[in-house]
Amino acid sequence: MRERDRASGVVGCLTAVVAAAVGFGVWRSGAEPGLRGGFEGERDLSLLYGELPLLLFGTPVLTLVAWRLTGALLSGRAGRAARTAVPAAVACLTVALLAWAGHAWLDARVASFGQPGR
Repeated sequence: MRERDRASGVVGCLTAVVAAAVGFGVWRSGAEPGLRGGFEGERDLSLLYGELPLLLFGTPVLTLVAWRLTGALLSGRAGRAARTAVPAAVACLTVALLAWAGHAWLDARVASFGQPGR
């Protein structure tokens, strides 16, 4: 049982690191117009203290919650392969959905920086 717990902890840490990297990548690509400056060099620094922590910490937290909830739901109901593969697939899907949502949010948030007069 200890080996399984240790492996689960390692997978959880790797999942959190990957999700944080994806969140940072989404923020970096989406927030660039607002940080670079638009019309007359106007910058939106709230992207640093609002959206950056949200994507950097929120993405791993929500991914780990989805992963652990799926594992808990399948704990006595499925075989070992399903208990391993299904939570991993749910974690991947959660990261993909959060990346899409982050891009959509940042596109709407910094749209005025790419088009002066808006």
